[in-house]
Amino acid sequence: MPVSRRLPRAAAFWSVAVFLVLMLAASGVPSPLYRVYQERFGFSAGVLTTVFGIYCFALLASLLVVGALSDHVGRRPVLVAAFVLEAAAMALFLFADGVGWLLTARVVQGLATGALTSTLGASLLDLQHRDRPLGAFINSASPGLGLSIGAAGAGLLVQFVPSPTDWVFGVLTVVFLLAAVGTVLLPESSPRLPGALASLRPRVHVPPVHRRAFVVALPILVACWALGGLYASLGPSLVADVFAIDNHLVGGLLILALNGTGIAGSVALRTSPPERALLVGALVFTVGVAGTIGALFATSAPLLFTAAVVTGFGFGAAFLGAVATITHGVAPGSRAGLLASVFVVGYLAFSLPAIAAGIAVEEFGLTRTTEVYGAVVVLLALLAVAGLLRARRSVGTLAPVERAEVFSDARSPAQLPG
Repeated sequence: MPVSRRLPRAAAFWSVAVFLVLMLAASGVPSPLYRVYQERFGFSAGVLTTVFGIYCFALLASLLVVGALSDHVGRRPVLVAAFVLEAAAMALFLFADGVGWLLTARVVQGLATGALTSTLGASLLDLQHRDRPLGAFINSASPGLGLSIGAAGAGLLVQFVPSPTDWVFGVLTVVFLLAAVGTVLLPESSPRLPGALASLRPRVHVPPVHRRAFVVALPILVACWALGGLYASLGPSLVADVFAIDNHLVGGLLILALNGTGIAGSVALRTSPPERALLVGALVFTVGVAGTIGALFATSAPLLFTAAVVTGFGFGAAFLGAVATITHGVAPGSRAGLLASVFVVGYLAFSLPAIAAGIAVEEFGLTRTTEVYGAVVVLLALLAVAGLLRARRSVGTLAPVERAEVFSDARSPAQLPG
């Protein structure tokens, strides 16, 4: 297609942002539907979290293998192929008639989502306006927005529409095919670099200058995503079985309470330095998770939802601070690879603990499992706070250039190039 027929840079940036939210919404759609499938096919909580977790493993495999591919072959080819694969996953959900179909659909969706996560995120960094860069902010806020739209939308359909799975996945199949076609209109934002085949070797690569920030942010990344995995896999079951609210919409609203307020956390702290957003977010997140544990002891649904709102705010702020701190100053040829490394950690934390929780539920019950899970998450968040404070005290021992790379003095995370 001639260059003149490509979208202008600003329009391309916002189109990529919409694509990212759309993809993340699709990843959140199955959460309120797990109980529907569980009732239809008759499987246990352990199988439910396995269906949930296998998606994350496929996503991780995709991030590790093709996460940096678009740094070498360009963004557009990877996006077109991944959107077609995403459409195939939606079609598999549409025709699912057993657990095997669900597992296959989630594997295919995970492979597509892994490729899209790193490539769309890197495209935002490529296309953002130099004077008003919003790449880090959108990369951190879009998971909350997308998962909220997907979970709440699916919950509404389950509660009020006959054959909700047909509606959801039929529409999404068409939408992602159209997205693959629409991607052709995007300008190519990344120059082709040698080493495409070598980039397919599975690895997590964090450039040396970004490693200290990565280690500092690691515990809060694990804590936030681990709690998100618990809500996404067992949240609706928690509402129904522990709080005796047998309403699919309410289960979806619990996920919305966590992920939706994540957007508010990102917005509220986006004018703060990245390390401050990380610190404030981790502390608020800790308070919210402690409230969740309290809600379980009191069997109070209002307290559960209030705690989810507080936790989500902290999640959004902390994740914004982590992304902005880790990716500050990243070179164009390393953007997709570094973002892939961040999301590898995130999705490992999103999947493995949730699968372990699903297995533990069979032995210890949902309430006790959630209480212990929450306590571990609180400890991780406090570890992140301690690590950040220690790093800030010792930053004066670094050379000025290294200090700028690890903890930016910029006034806003949104002003960071990644």
